[in-house]
Amino acid sequence: MFDTSQLGPLYEDFSVGATLPPLPSITLTEADNAIYRAITGDQNLLAADRSIAAAVTGNDFGVANPGLALQYSIGQTTMATRQAIANLYYRSVRVLRPVFIGQTLTTTTTVLGLKDSAPKGDQFRGKVWLGITTSSEDGPVVEYERCALVRGRGPGQPGHADDIPGPSDPTPLADVASLVPSWDLGRLPATSWADGESKTDPLRDHVDLAAPLARLTFNQAAVHRDITLTANGRRLVYGGHVQGLAQGSLTRMLPGLAHVVAWDGCDHIGPAFEGDLVEFTHTPVERVDAGSGQLIRFEVIGTKVADGDSGPCDPVDILRWTPVVVAPTG
Repeated sequence: MFDTSQLGPLYEDFSVGATLPPLPSITLTEADNAIYRAITGDQNLLAADRSIAAAVTGNDFGVANPGLALQYSIGQTTMATRQAIANLYYRSVRVLRPVFIGQTLTTTTTVLGLKDSAPKGDQFRGKVWLGITTSSEDGPVVEYERCALVRGRGPGQPGHADDIPGPSDPTPLADVASLVPSWDLGRLPATSWADGESKTDPLRDHVDLAAPLARLTFNQAAVHRDITLTANGRRLVYGGHVQGLAQGSLTRMLPGLAHVVAWDGCDHIGPAFEGDLVEFTHTPVERVDAGSGQLIRFEVIGTKVADGDSGPCDPVDILRWTPVVVAPTG
């Protein structure tokens, strides 16, 4: 089913219950934090400053950026999506524990469901629903599901019609409060930010280094490397790249952000291409006290405001991301 000498697998090659051959495990280093920071601008303080990280966590090992851990996890699932047309959404994302420098991440990916999609012209395709668990030496680190649209071989469809759930509903914050680490969050900067108060990051950012991020994280989706596979001759940027820029923006607006414990959803509602200019608007919608700080649910919208080929464009939303983050009490 998964012949690495071929570009596949195609949609017809999947079967429910199959476990994908794993991509390489990765032992995280400070270099991983540094290159991820260079690509996304993520200013997570605990990943950037080991002395502050030690004071907050009580652990002398450096903290791996929580975004980095998720990007590696996603990349390790992409043996399934070499022939992806698009990743449609992530659901039920849970970060079960923080990851530290020196730990090794290994990911298991299982096919949970398949559903034929209507052909587009002469292109056959279908939805592939994947269940993912990424573990370190301490046990499971991340659990989530994702749904990808994958090219089919055709002609005709195989007739799969599984009930594939859509993006996840918001999780009660009390249900994820146990995922908050026992850290001294009072050592981090507090930010006063009322629920419902939307703030747009004034620092827009352009999408670049897309291929290096795909290579770094073992992302096998060919459309992120090969412009001849896209409909318009432009290399499609990995959706998690835009999410990484969104998290980087949130660390600027909420500098005390310590950790991310969940995504209620991450929907790629429009494509991004190399050179596009994006801005992010962040709205806290709910919070609850947890540990020595608080859990905050945000709604984050990523908007493309300039096209990498043609310059300024009418704003178009391309990302809807709903993280649950850990921060000190403001």
